[in-house]
Amino acid sequence: MEFPSEVPRLETPHLILRGPAETDAPGILAIFGDPGTMRYWSRPPMQTLDEAKSRLERVLRVFQSREAVPWILERRDTGELVGTCDLFRLDSQNLRCECGYSLASSAWGRGWMRHALGTAIAWGFAHLPLERIEADTDPRNTASIRLLKRLGFRLEGTLRERWRVAGEVSDSAMYGLLRREWGAQNCSAE
Repeated sequence: MEFPSEVPRLETPHLILRGPAETDAPGILAIFGDPGTMRYWSRPPMQTLDEAKSRLERVLRVFQSREAVPWILERRDTGELVGTCDLFRLDSQNLRCECGYSLASSAWGRGWMRHALGTAIAWGFAHLPLERIEADTDPRNTASIRLLKRLGFRLEGTLRERWRVAGEVSDSAMYGLLRREWGAQNCSAE
């Protein structure tokens, strides 16, 4: 398996997963600046376009260093940027990575992230030397937990008082998915 030279373009029934571009900064700000979307993140909402540009630069740099595969989620019908999905902290020695995802509040409740994250996971297990994918979510984020469980992730523990964001303390629920569980449960983006 070889790390891709470009972020692979993937598709679901409603979304295109593509590599990020500098022109995505306004869409990134719209998503990561929304207090509802950022409610359970480990950082406060973005305030400026410069923050969005910095995030994009960082994401592209991390991809070039082979530490992550970042996708922008774009609606197939309108081309609107509605989210992000990443496999990051790629650890080739321990054959694992983490996954992260965000979805614009306007796109919630449609099942799109299940398809997007499922597609990214399927690609990761097929094309990267991975035996394990991890996810860190706020235990209060019931939608995220439901998504992870539907994709076959299992709760492995809770890290108490792990994050402090804008004066609020929160825990981390740690989930894991093994390659053999993915295949055994026939989890897919379908």
